[in-house]
Parts: sequence; structure tokens; C-alpha cells
Amino acid sequence: MMSKKFYFDTYALVEISKGNPQFDKYKSNYMILSDLNLLEFYYYLIRVNKEDKIPEIFNELKKFLVIYDNDDLIKSAKMKFKHKQEKISFVDCIGYQLAKKHKARFLTGDEQFKNKENVEFVK
Repeated sequence: MMSKKFYFDTYALVEISKGNPQFDKYKSNYMILSDLNLLEFYYYLIRVNKEDKIPEIFNELKKFLVIYDNDDLIKSAKMKFKHKQEKISFVDCIGYQLAKKHKARFLTGDEQFKNKENVEFVK
């Protein structure tokens, strides 16, 4: 089976770190994410008293980082405005935009994305 490319939303990173077996099959796929997902994930690690894991996690994940540009930010702002009733975060809008840009599926369990196109929704 050919592996697919997935944009790992912070939700996915947190669930993998918790050992959620629903995400096991995604670990062997090609992963991309942005530094903003790392920011949110670091906050989670600090909150659960695992701050000491941050350097190790950064070294592991830095090779999967993709960069966003001004065009991505504009498209993300438009998405946030279009879906303002859903209260989607800026980080999620940027991640969703980057997934599309890099031809990857957006891997998340965030309810706001449950019925959106190009989403791999996992709980």
C-alpha cells in the first residue's frame, strides 16, 4: 500500500502523544505540519508537565515542518471569516490551507472539520 501525505493538526499530535490507537496507522505516513502546530503542542506539553520532552520532540518533528507565506495567511484569514460561526482557530485555518497547498489530507479530530473536504477525521 502506498503511503499518503497527511498534515498533522495539533489535535493529531496530542492524541498520538496520549497513545490513542486510532492514530497508530498514520504514524507510518508522510507527515507535514507548521511551526504553529509545534507552538500549540508545546503549550500542551507544558500544561501536562512534560516540558522536558520539548527538545526531543522538536528534533524529531523539525524535518516535517512546512513554511507558510503571505498568500497562505490571506487564504487562511478568508477561511476564518467565511466560517466565523464555527470559531475555527487561525492555526487550524493555516494548517488546513497548508494541507491543500501540499496535496496532503488534513488529519484532525476537531469537530469543525468533520464534514469538510480533504479532511481525515479521526477521534
